[in-house]
Amino acid sequence: MRVFFLGGGNMATAIVSGMSQAGGYDIEVIDRNQNKRQYLIDTYQVRANEALPELNADDVLVLAVKPQDMQVATANIRINGALILSLAAGLTTSILSKFLHGHQRIIRIMPNTPCQIGLGISGLFAPATVDGKDKAIAEKIMLTSGSVVWLDEESGINRIAGISGSGPAYVFYFLNALQQAAIQQGFSAQEAHQLSLGTFKGAVALAEKSGLEFNQLQKNVTSKGGTTFAATSVFDQHKLTDVVMDGVQASIVRAEEMQQQLTP
Repeated sequence: MRVFFLGGGNMATAIVSGMSQAGGYDIEVIDRNQNKRQYLIDTYQVRANEALPELNADDVLVLAVKPQDMQVATANIRINGALILSLAAGLTTSILSKFLHGHQRIIRIMPNTPCQIGLGISGLFAPATVDGKDKAIAEKIMLTSGSVVWLDEESGINRIAGISGSGPAYVFYFLNALQQAAIQQGFSAQEAHQLSLGTFKGAVALAEKSGLEFNQLQKNVTSKGGTTFAATSVFDQHKLTDVVMDGVQASIVRAEEMQQQLTP
């Protein structure tokens, strides 16, 4: 199976990395930047060229250029029935179909940055025009860089963007806040970094291993009147859960606004 990437940016590179490690794929990345092409060739032993060759129905084309550049980038592509996987936020399957002269064999994917280390989670949506075989191909590709969640509605792509797409930034935000709190308490920057990161790593590993609900895990370490209770009580006073939910909603609204702006 030939898999072409139109664009060799960070997310495309992350997926290429996973696929190359899994093996069994004939990968070619199309990018105008010569240094980027050479890096991909040297690092992942894939082919890289400046122009996309003519495709055939057995090929897969991953659209990994910026959404605002997509129409120009795809204007002269000869699809010839190939399966299209789009990583572009804000461009619906109907818009992409227009860009691709009515082609409808399109699956949308919303990955996130931990794909870079094989721990990503990606939301996938396939319209009714895509069959189970094509969905299996898309899933197999994305499983090389993490886990996948299939969406029943295309609007779910925007909601995924607000949860897991932007989610790593939320975690980094809280990590930074905890680090700053540690520094405020007199720890060095290095110690604060170690304490914050170690706490997150351990907590996530415990959550995965235990299988318990997050709220139960919180209760398990929160004795009424104790130190943890004192901290979480302050979080509750400031309605931290509501703040997080409002932030996620703002992200989703912005994704929807971007979709409207990108609609021709």
